[in-house]
Amino acid sequence: MIQRVRLDVQIWVDADACPRPIKEVLFRAANRTATPTTLVANQYLRTPPSRWIKALQVPAGFDVADHEIVERVEPDDLVITADVPLADAVIARGAVALNPRGRLYTAENIKADLARRDRNETMRAAGLLEGGGPPAFSPQDVQQFANALDRWLARNRPAPDR
Repeated sequence: MIQRVRLDVQIWVDADACPRPIKEVLFRAANRTATPTTLVANQYLRTPPSRWIKALQVPAGFDVADHEIVERVEPDDLVITADVPLADAVIARGAVALNPRGRLYTAENIKADLARRDRNETMRAAGLLEGGGPPAFSPQDVQQFANALDRWLARNRPAPDR
């Protein structure tokens, strides 16, 4: 079976909470591989000058950026997000979702992630679970992300002309 590679795949970034080191990895990769990359946020984002990188500012509001990404994403695009419900929505649209720590969300693991998230939110609301959020971001997280991004790019971008 021949695998068809879409030449116009894009990377979408849920940028409101995306760590700066991950954005830097994405900027380098977009320029290196000529991959259109769009950061979506409800605030102004500074991006380096590049024909491959742009920022899309959406109105403030709960999940407005997430809804914009879901509306625009196409099958085989890559979405960078730590938001599990957003990851679920883009997977349902045939896109790929990658956590900024390098964990690929899949149709097989997303439902368990949603259940864990919902359980933790319920326990926090009941006062049975303290804290919240992931551990501090580390250089190993950046490396895991860069490796996962490189794997996706290798599968989804045509080889550059030499």
